[in-house]
Formats: sequence, structure tokens, C-alpha cells
Amino acid sequence: MPPETQTDPTAAEERSGGWRVLRRVAPYLWPKEPKWIRVRVVLALLSLLVAKLVATASPYMYKLAVDTLSPDGEIPDIAGFALGAVALTVIYATARFLTVSLQQLRDVFFAPVGQRAVRKLAHETFRHIHNLSLRYHLTRKTGGLSRIIERGIKGVEFLLRFTLLSIGPLTIELLLISIWLMVLFDVWYLLIVLGTVVAYTTFTFVVTEWRVKLRRQMNKEDTTANQKAIDSLLNFETVKYFNAEEREATRYDESMAGYQKAALKTSYSLAFLNSGQSFFISVGLAAVMILAALGVQRGDLTVGDFVMVNAYMVQITSPLGFLGTVYREIRQSLVDMAEMFNLLDQPSEVTDKPDAKELKVTRGEITLDDVRFSYDPEREVLKGVSLTISAGQTVAIVGPSGSGKSTISRLLFRFYDVSGGAIRIDGQDLRDVTQASLHAAIGVVPQDTVLFNDTIRYNIAYGRDGASEDEIVEAAKAAQIHDFILRLPDGYDTQVGERGLKLSGGEKQRVGIARTLLKNPPILMLDEATSALDTETERGIQEALVHAAQGRTVLTIAHRLSTIADADLIVVLQDGEIVERGTHNDLLAQDGRYASLWRRQAAEAQDAA
Repeated sequence: MPPETQTDPTAAEERSGGWRVLRRVAPYLWPKEPKWIRVRVVLALLSLLVAKLVATASPYMYKLAVDTLSPDGEIPDIAGFALGAVALTVIYATARFLTVSLQQLRDVFFAPVGQRAVRKLAHETFRHIHNLSLRYHLTRKTGGLSRIIERGIKGVEFLLRFTLLSIGPLTIELLLISIWLMVLFDVWYLLIVLGTVVAYTTFTFVVTEWRVKLRRQMNKEDTTANQKAIDSLLNFETVKYFNAEEREATRYDESMAGYQKAALKTSYSLAFLNSGQSFFISVGLAAVMILAALGVQRGDLTVGDFVMVNAYMVQITSPLGFLGTVYREIRQSLVDMAEMFNLLDQPSEVTDKPDAKELKVTRGEITLDDVRFSYDPEREVLKGVSLTISAGQTVAIVGPSGSGKSTISRLLFRFYDVSGGAIRIDGQDLRDVTQASLHAAIGVVPQDTVLFNDTIRYNIAYGRDGASEDEIVEAAKAAQIHDFILRLPDGYDTQVGERGLKLSGGEKQRVGIARTLLKNPPILMLDEATSALDTETERGIQEALVHAAQGRTVLTIAHRLSTIADADLIVVLQDGEIVERGTHNDLLAQDGRYASLWRRQAAEAQDAA
């Protein structure tokens, strides 16, 4: 099931998912190799620990300075006064500087670790998406998928950075301050601080759990709006054809209205959370300060003690306030990362066997042996198709829509595995060879060639990584598009636009043919490569395809029968079964299904003329 169609998890599932996410991330923080990662993590933690020790000792320096300056302080003489006050103030300032500097040093040590983890996870996710089956990609929504990856990667970065470098340090700092207060004063100060921390954290966690549900709804609305926006932009021409700009804008605005409603709830809940946190902090601060003030009045404490207590409470409130933010973000990061890891857990429908070997194409013979296949268990698409395509032969498969023509091409490229029977190339079952070697042996020219939003050179060169400029030009000449490219102002550096929309259908198709010729595969598959083109353009493309087919085994999925009249063998497919086979003349002589289709298309062509 694609991530966007999954149901909302329960609270128990969320907690389980949170621990699962942490277990998945942990190896990136403490891998066996390379060693430098562990060294940097240790150095970051040491910097952090020293920073906290210095930070918790600095208020005591502040107290000594205040006591030295107070009227009742011990001031032996002017020199002693100046030396004591100035020295303690310098020590206090130095401690503050060291605290900040050590925290920055911690970030310097840890930054490469976090960035490496983010990069590796992003790379792993991107590769996994390309390894998922065609069935998954036919049902996915690009906008929602990109949002899931984007939020998941950001979540990983935040979690790595703040879980290790904020939650742990906060715990250490609270523990050290509590010890200082108990040693320097009495247990009541410790109890008030602990009570404040417990009340604050309990309130924060409870409200944040509620806010996570609101945030998830906001993310859902955001994903939906983004999906509709990208879907509309990808279908820009269709929107224009049907004068539907306002309709699309209204549809998008309705999605944004849902996002706005969820975002407002999230914003209001944040205001409630911040106010509640401030209340608990203020009550705790007031209680401790009143206790210290009474101690000063009784003479049990000095003014420096009063200032030190205030400094410690301020020191506590800052990380506590940060805890609220960090906890909220960590919870959200876990939700975002869980979506991304769910995507990573999507199984690949088609996988290589552990002992899969490289495909060795010696002749290029293709055999379909009683092939059966169904997209849906209730409806079989291919019903025992058997066919042999000899090496160097051109075989065309024709038939009405839904007969299973394109399914055969998808099975040959192994987008899917057969449900029954087998497909072999030179006697090797496709399920026993690696997908990479199979894909390298087959060149495909689809009905609608889709180009990358880059230059013509890049799109042709995509056929073979590392191809030289001469090889790119030679492929373009063979596809009969070189002269056209030279007439363009930027030549081979011409940008083709998103999905190649700046080129005509025939031009895109020629670039696609050049790309396949550059790949130079022993087997060529033409999946209705000219059915979407006009007759004149089709003739030019057909010439390029005839040139491309020389010396190769060719399987053609045909819609226009005139394009395959010269094929060595024509197979007529109907309802997933082969009903006729033979050459063009043989099939016309049989006066069966093929002859009927030929007469109908000839009549349509005559009427059009």
C-alpha cells in the first residue's frame, strides 16, 4: 500500500513506531565503519559534558562576586576589594564564554556525522523508490511522495542533532543544578525544582501528544494540496484545453482551506502550550525566590545566595523551555520519519534471486513459453501465450486495446514477473538473471517518449553513461535529428523543457530513438512508437526505426498496421491469446482478424485522404 493511502496509526502504534524509527537511525550515529564517526560523537559528548559542568558552576562565581560587593561582605582593603570583585567577575564571564564556545565546538564535531547520516538516508530512499515496482509507481502521487521524503529527511537531521545533543545535556544540566541547590541550601529547594520540572514536563508531554494529532492532520492536508498542485501543473496543457484554470484554482484553494483550518488549530494549541509552560515556570521561580528571600531576611542566606538561586532558576527555565520545543519537534520528526521508513519498507515486487547471473545475449532469441499473467487475480490478461522470436527477426504484435500487447513488453523488460510459464532470452529465464543485465540488453522506444528537463545532448547521452560527443552526434544522425538540432540557436545545448514539452512529438520521438541507438542494445522493443504521430512524421520516424532495427532482434507493439507490413512475423493477439500468426501476405490470405483490421484501417486512411 502506498504511504499516502495508509490509515492513521493508534497511539500505541505511534510509540512502537517511534522506537522503531530510533532503532533505524541509531546505526547512522554509531556505525562500525568509518571509525571517524565514533570519534567525533565521543568528542561532541565530551565537549557537551564539560560545557554543562562549567555552566552549572558559573552562578556560584556570580554569588561570590555579589557577596564581595555587598556592604556586609568581607572587604579587607581597597586592593582586596578590587582584586576579589574583578577576579570573580572575570572568572564568571570566562565561564559564560567557555559554555558557549564548548557548545559550538560540540556542533563542529557532530555536524559531519549528522550530515553524513542525512545524505546516506536520502540516497537510500531515492534508490529504493527507483527499485519499487511499476505497479507501485502507477498508483503513487508524485507530489505527496516528494513531501514525505522532504519531511522525513528534515526529521532525520533534527532528530540526530537534538536527541543526542539536547535531551541528554538537558538531563545532565538539571541533575547538576539540583545537586548544587541541595548541597548549598536545603532539600526544600530541590523539591520545588523537581516539582516544577515534573509538572512542566508532564503538561508539555500531554499537550504535545494532543498537538501531534493536530499536526498530522495539518501534514495530511498539506500533502493533499501539494499533490493537487503538482498534478495540475503536470497537466498544464489539459487544463488549458478545457479552460479549467479557475476550476483548478478553486480545487487547490479548497485543499488549502483544509490546511488553513488544521494550521489554525495547531497554532492555537501552541499558544495554549506556551502559556501553560510559562505558568509552571513562573510558579516554581516565585516559590524558590520567596524561600531564598525569607532566608536572607532571617540572616541564613546572603544577598549573593539570593542572586545565585535566581541565576540557577533562570538556567533551568531556559533548557526547560527548549525541552518543550525539542519534544514537539522530535515527536513530529518521528511521525515524518515513520512515513519515510514506511516508504523504505515497501517491498520490491520484482527482485533478483540471490544467485542471479548476468544475462548473456549471444544471438538474441526470445521465447515466450505458455506465458500467463494477471494484474488482478480475478482477471487474467495473458492466457498461455507461446511465441518464439528468432535472432535478428522482427516480430510485430497487433490486436485491439486490452488484448495484452503492452503487457508482453512489460513482462519482457521485467517490470512484472509472469504468473505462469516463462520468458527466456537465449534459453535464460528472465527470473534467473539480474535485472541490470536484462535492462542493459533491451532498448525501448515507447509510444510517448518523456525527456528530462535538460539539454538535447543530455537526453541523448542518457542512453549510455560516459558516451563521447562523437557518439552522441552519430546516434542523432542515425535517428535523423542531427540536422534539426543544428538549426536550433543553441544546438545540442537546447533546453527541452519539462517532459520535453518544447519539442514536437516527432522531435521527441527522434531524440528517444537516438538515445536508444546510443545504448546499442542487441534487442529492441518498439511499444507503439509511432501511433501518436501524424502520417508524414510517422514516415520519417519509421525510416529511423528501420535503421535502428538492423542487426537486432526487434519486438514491435503496433497500432497502425501499415508500419509493420514488412515484419518477418506478425502475431495477432485477442483477449490474451494468439489467434493468428504469419507474414502480412499470409494473414491477408487467411481473411481473418488481421485482414479485417487491415481493411478497416485502409478505409480510414482513404477517408482521411
